[in-house]
Amino acid sequence: MASGTSGTTDSLNRVQAMSSLLAQNWWAVALRGVFAIIFALIAFFSPGATLLSLVWVFAAYMLVDGLFGIVSGIRAASNNQRWGLLVLEGILNILVGVIAFIMPGLTVLFFVTLMAVWSLITGVLMIVAAFKLNPEYGRGWLIFSGIVSVLFGIALLIAPLVGAVVLTWWLGAYALVFGIGLLVLAFKLRRWKDDSTGSVGTLRA
Repeated sequence: MASGTSGTTDSLNRVQAMSSLLAQNWWAVALRGVFAIIFALIAFFSPGATLLSLVWVFAAYMLVDGLFGIVSGIRAASNNQRWGLLVLEGILNILVGVIAFIMPGLTVLFFVTLMAVWSLITGVLMIVAAFKLNPEYGRGWLIFSGIVSVLFGIALLIAPLVGAVVLTWWLGAYALVFGIGLLVLAFKLRRWKDDSTGSVGTLRA
């Protein structure tokens, strides 16, 4: 019985510690929300440029990741370790990056699928993290943002061949709702932090 009570207390302490950490860094949550809203506005008013920019960012990432993979393979070979797969992966990533730069249109379908998987994983992780957060810290808004992310990923998987403009609008709508949810969460965290600081100051006085 005592061990069960101790386990519950430890779990509550971990929840409180995580909640306090989020409250201390509420401004970081707010910045994330602001950047999401800014990206949403760009996606709404310049959808073609937004999608093309995302493909180029993906291509640049693949090129850099491929170079690092080859360097890791060379270092592994110098230490008499297995290096073949590392070099092969690096070359493959570089080829994908080059194709994305030369023919960005062919990359869109793959990019849509990748975005869908990312959105699903992000949403699930946010929902799981929300249940480790104290309800008073805005658990509902974190769950809401996670559900929006999951629904967005499912929509992309169901209709991956939608027009580029429509896809960008979906992305903009997702970013807008996601950003608003994070802003609301951030200000709830700030309010809780201010209330806690005021309570501590009163107790000290």
